[in-house]
Amino acid sequence: MTENPREIFREAVADLKTYLENEAAEGVTEVDIRPELLASSRGGASLIGQTPSPSSETFPPSGEAGKPVVPRSAQSADLEAGANPVETLKEIQTDLGDCTRCRLCEGRKNIVFGVGNPNADLVIVGEAPGRDEDIQGEPFVGRAGQLLTRMLAAIGLKREDVYICNVIKCRPPENRNPLPDEVASCEPFLIRQIKSLRPKVILAMGKFAAQTLLNTEERISGLRGRFREYQGVPVMPTFHPAYLLRNQSQKRAVWEDLQKVHKALGLP
Repeated sequence: MTENPREIFREAVADLKTYLENEAAEGVTEVDIRPELLASSRGGASLIGQTPSPSSETFPPSGEAGKPVVPRSAQSADLEAGANPVETLKEIQTDLGDCTRCRLCEGRKNIVFGVGNPNADLVIVGEAPGRDEDIQGEPFVGRAGQLLTRMLAAIGLKREDVYICNVIKCRPPENRNPLPDEVASCEPFLIRQIKSLRPKVILAMGKFAAQTLLNTEERISGLRGRFREYQGVPVMPTFHPAYLLRNQSQKRAVWEDLQKVHKALGLP
């Protein structure tokens, strides 16, 4: 079915507004507004339907991995101590059901629960579904998701090797930022997902994922590059792939973060 051009334009304007707000929140005072570089603030949908050349999105080549110190505090038992038998992801998704716990249920097409290997050592957490994700019911399937696939390949992983989810399970209208009560409604399910998965490492992509997991308001530019901890699990905050599509100069920094994740996972 052909989409309404007015709806596409309205969403493009809303995505551009969110993009500029997020850039301002990160302290950016100038932006490159060439059409081929504009993309939505998350989810990977192009604002105006144009696609950059493949060469402009090539991820940096491999280099020497860093040597992170992965913290494991005495409180790492938070995910396990005194807990009931660990739920399966299917049980958690069944409990989530056709969720109506917050207002986001009113405009969504699909709940985007998560996808990937239930035995994954690496869990990737993003912010919220974008337009493509809402349509397909799967996280990171747009242009940002394609870049994520290449990022994983750079450290020897495939999408099916990891588990990918978001803090928020339903798309916020017009791709606006999630509100605190929406995060509060969804975060318990994220906690249960992580508890079920028992990953070795969490990769928090973008400021909202990192700020939610780490309970901080610090900017992602200050958080990235160093392991933190969420419920006893090492967390590497880094920039969101959608941000990299707009700011390709930051790909080197993310490559350094991925090298540290690679080292922490003990990958060859």
